Amino acid sequence: MTNQRVIFLDYLRFFACLMVLVVHCCEPFYLGGPGTLVASLGDGVWMSAIDSACRAAVPLFVLASSYLLFPVQGDTRKFFKRRIERVLIPLGVWMLLYALFPLTALSPVLGGEAEQMDVVANLKQMIFNFVPHAGHLWFVYMLLGVYVLMPLLSPWIEKVSRRGEEALLVVWLFTTTAPFLTHIAQNWVGNGDLWGYCPWNQFGALQYVSGYIGYIVLGHYLRTYVGEMSWKKTLGWAIPLWVVGYAITLGCIWLFLPTAAEAYPFEAPYQFAVDMEMSWGFCSTGVALTTIAYFLIIRKFSSTGWFYKHIVLPVSKRSYGIYLMHMFVLTPVVIWLRSLGLPTVAVIGLGAVLTYTVCGVVTWLLSFLPKSKYIIG
Repeated sequence: MTNQRVIFLDYLRFFACLMVLVVHCCEPFYLGGPGTLVASLGDGVWMSAIDSACRAAVPLFVLASSYLLFPVQGDTRKFFKRRIERVLIPLGVWMLLYALFPLTALSPVLGGEAEQMDVVANLKQMIFNFVPHAGHLWFVYMLLGVYVLMPLLSPWIEKVSRRGEEALLVVWLFTTTAPFLTHIAQNWVGNGDLWGYCPWNQFGALQYVSGYIGYIVLGHYLRTYVGEMSWKKTLGWAIPLWVVGYAITLGCIWLFLPTAAEAYPFEAPYQFAVDMEMSWGFCSTGVALTTIAYFLIIRKFSSTGWFYKHIVLPVSKRSYGIYLMHMFVLTPVVIWLRSLGLPTVAVIGLGAVLTYTVCGVVTWLLSFLPKSKYIIG
């Protein structure tokens, strides 16, 4: 640590935030038209290969929160007060901005046009959920739910044995197969209901040991029981985990997409994209395995040199603000880069880096405002 900071977690936030932007830069290459639109086989190969490698971004953020905050210490009221100030209030600020302004608001600067939007409908939607133009904010709702769970689970995690913790993680890892079992059940028996789920009971048998609760416990387990490892041992674990996880994540995508070039451009309803993303689910098996692999590797990062002090640390401190605002920048930037006729991989890579840079500068400027924590966290 340096000044009580966990150095590798700053690197983790830095890379995870970039991975989120990469994922969102991939979306225009398979979403569009009637819902699903992949223009060429090349687009399909690049977007699936890159996106599959970056889906661990969201679980990495949950692991970081667990590593730092779980079990909850001290006054629970102070814990929630800080989450309200740093997470909930900024969410409200940016939700309002997304409700009032289109994602293409910056497009005229890049030679494009800003789309029209129904502000009144957006303001109504805000009462119940994130607005359509801000789908990425689902993450914050999930994170708030994780924070609610932490104090409830803290007494258990402080008393349970290592074996008990491992038993829960094994069960949780089994639940990550749910997206695949659901798909199999849908094809075999005509519905995808699992483990007691039915129209009059939406909570299946493994409901309460599935989802992001696994990453909460996993973060604690890695901090408590997985000690420092050499690079050789770290890679000995991380590489097989990543290879298997990536193979599952990428392989399942190509069970849906056509492999012949003449089948493109490929169009399908939006539900096809939802089904195709089965292995991209943040609590699915492949993503869970790649998440552990990335975490083990990043945990070895300890340098506090120039790059850390001037790039990684400032971005880490403002990563939440970057996340909240990034779609305002990313959308017009990707539209502009695509209009230049650049290769798919260049649009994805440059789009992510340019968005990261612009949002990093904007959050840095906003940090000088009084009470900036209510804007960028």
